[in-house]
Amino acid sequence: MHADQLAGIGDEAAAALPEQIAAITGLGWTGIELRAVDGLALADLDSSRFLRVHRAVRAAGLRVVCLDSRIGNWSRPITAPPTADLRELDVLAERCASLGTRYIRIMSYLSDGLDEPEWQARVLDRIALLGDRAARHGVVLLHENCSGWAGSDPERMLRLVDAGGPCLRLLFDVGNGIEHGYDAADVLRRILPHVEHVHVKDAVGSPGHAEYVLPGDGDARVRDCLRMLLDHGYTGAFSLEPHLLTRPHEGLAATDPASFLRAGRRLEELLQAAPTGVA
Repeated sequence: MHADQLAGIGDEAAAALPEQIAAITGLGWTGIELRAVDGLALADLDSSRFLRVHRAVRAAGLRVVCLDSRIGNWSRPITAPPTADLRELDVLAERCASLGTRYIRIMSYLSDGLDEPEWQARVLDRIALLGDRAARHGVVLLHENCSGWAGSDPERMLRLVDAGGPCLRLLFDVGNGIEHGYDAADVLRRILPHVEHVHVKDAVGSPGHAEYVLPGDGDARVRDCLRMLLDHGYTGAFSLEPHLLTRPHEGLAATDPASFLRAGRRLEELLQAAPTGVA
């Protein structure tokens, strides 16, 4: 693991960009993942506010590892028209070019009551549409193992990769298994060659009752997952998303840079201690 693989989702540390940047640079890291600034999604920032984001990130010497979209997330079921998704993809693709990244995080849509065959068909069609649009823009969509049709099933994740074409890869969050009811290491083992980006969090509890803790203190098999990735030769970012106070899917946006820093130091310790030998 190289130090330049370490990154963090800025708004997990603070709402305002200067404090987000301070948290990342305070850890001595070089990578930042952008999701929201001052409570506004990155795609919703007007051009002048985005220009300030661009200048601030560049002035801090940070590289942007990924932009997190709302495409396919819990707020946009598959029954919604694709208009908002395509618009957000167009905006973020332009901002990717400006910020020097090619990755945009997506999810794979709640069913909104559809039966499974229709849900599957619509999701695969939508992902193919998005994959084509991404290819025209020269960006890569990263599907996260979170809510949605392919959120917890590795076989569905692989079908999604096929549907999305070369511009659809996988983002693996090592801590999502507790909330979504699966063993993270077992899923990771099935999809490992397709993973291009990683989020790090940990939790205890059960689906609907997950409580987030420092990486390594929970039941998500974070150590096993990190070891598996390193042994496989993973070279992408390990992006910290501790969820200790900020959980967008629950409407929680409290922040505490000190907690983010503690989680970051723990992530460093886990990566440095990761033994050899595939989990």
